[in-house]
Amino acid sequence: MRDPYEVLGVQKSARPDEIKKAFRRQAKKLHPDANKKDPRAAVKFAELNSAYEVLGDEKKRKAYDAGEIDAEGKPRFRGFGGGSHPGFGGDGNFETFTWGPEGFRRSGGRSGGGGFGRFEDILSEMMGGLGRGGAAGRGGFDRFEAADVGPAPQGQDVNAALTITLAEAAKGATKRVRLPTGKEVEVKIPAGLAEGQQIRLKGQGISVPGRTAGDVLITVGIAPHPYFRPEGSNLRLDLPITLYEAVLGAKVRVPTLDGAVELAIPPGTGAGRTFRLKGKGMPSKASPGDLLVTARIVLPEGQDSDLENLMRKWRERKPYDPRKEIE
Repeated sequence: MRDPYEVLGVQKSARPDEIKKAFRRQAKKLHPDANKKDPRAAVKFAELNSAYEVLGDEKKRKAYDAGEIDAEGKPRFRGFGGGSHPGFGGDGNFETFTWGPEGFRRSGGRSGGGGFGRFEDILSEMMGGLGRGGAAGRGGFDRFEAADVGPAPQGQDVNAALTITLAEAAKGATKRVRLPTGKEVEVKIPAGLAEGQQIRLKGQGISVPGRTAGDVLITVGIAPHPYFRPEGSNLRLDLPITLYEAVLGAKVRVPTLDGAVELAIPPGTGAGRTFRLKGKGMPSKASPGDLLVTARIVLPEGQDSDLENLMRKWRERKPYDPRKEIE
């Protein structure tokens, strides 16, 4: 993946608010819904979200700047520290390792060398996690786990992560995923999938001699949308309206996942008033969620003398206190 700063189009000295603004600007430009004729739109949008996941998080950004993680947020391998070398124990024992039906096995003998690190620690860093109980107490290891994989006693299941757009989560999609093993698999995303849910691909994991192949467990994440915020099966949307639309009422266009619809804004609508559009949220087994639209009054940019004079007259003739109940 490219440098996240390059993807977002910002300098390394950019402030957090500048990074956020750059993401929103790029998200509107690259969103697949606005680039339906571009076959790589989803890829570009996913790359943008991956970059923001790194730079939009203060800890991840510091880790990336320090070279501790890569552009995808994964830890970088730092080599063997402290003069350690695989095959030698810290007490001067020479160790050899073999692979069989029981996983990694260790045997040892005396060596003239000493002061080397534990092979378990080195292999654990290389493989992304290694069991240390069971066989380790008997002079060997538990079986290894694939990189980025949670506990897998037989070393067979493989975990992977997939980021999709909100539209793909709502309507379903078919995606190709490259696993930590290097293998590519095709994943069918069912409509209505929620953040953090897993998809299991039976028999697509690691094959171990004498055992059946494990499964692939894919955890799905939903990329931030430039307009909508998921809330269970509902979606939330902040809708900018003008001062005169709030005072006089109006009919305005509101985006949904299925296309824009018309919403009637009643006269005298205050900022923060929320309207519910039934069935315009995320699909659900029980019933589809709703779209919750909150009105946000936006004043014109720059100073307007006519508006200022009008407000002064209003303040003198019809003053009111909207904060009297919270004082």
